[in-house]
Amino acid sequence: MLPKSVVTVYVDPVSPYVWLGVQAISAIEEAGATVELQPVLFAAMLDAHGTTGPAEVDVKRRYMFRDVMRQAALLGLPFRGPPGHPFNTLLALRMSLAIEARDERRRFTLALISAAWERGLDISDAAVLVNIANNCRLDGAALLAAAGEAPVKQRLRSDTEQAIADGVFGVPTFRLGDELFWGGDRVATLLAYMQGSRIDATALAEFLSRPPLAQRTIR
Repeated sequence: MLPKSVVTVYVDPVSPYVWLGVQAISAIEEAGATVELQPVLFAAMLDAHGTTGPAEVDVKRRYMFRDVMRQAALLGLPFRGPPGHPFNTLLALRMSLAIEARDERRRFTLALISAAWERGLDISDAAVLVNIANNCRLDGAALLAAAGEAPVKQRLRSDTEQAIADGVFGVPTFRLGDELFWGGDRVATLLAYMQGSRIDATALAEFLSRPPLAQRTIR
């Protein structure tokens, strides 16, 4: 593994898999990397790729939360979940990006995720967000005001657009260099990559060059 590797984790608290995925931060850091959280708007990624979130398809939604509760139990995490789902994370993400210090932003972002999924709080509520920020030893009122300013709004748009341009389509996604690992259940492959494991890039390129043999038709 290269020294001083940085693993960027793209997150939006709307996803329960983000909550599960960030539990692996300590394992990644113990493997020798620095972890940075990058807030992005998941809804914008869905729009960019013309897809829907799993919570927007009833059968997937029912399975997803059963799966999340199973995984949470294995990790010993208390699952409560937000008052409703999906929920609007725009204000929460903007407040996070209004924090300049990376360690403070990380602390606040992790607190947001925990508040929604472990404490059952509505993090689309401004008062709730201010309280979470204050509990993180931050100025919640100042962050709320900053979140409404044009530069912070533009930063979220720009950061999300850059993530999309870099190939990110879902959260959580872990990025090390140019390699992406989508989903908290892919941390093991990230750790293996950090230790030198590689796929055959030539074989991958050859396979991806093959033409489709069928075209799905929706009736």
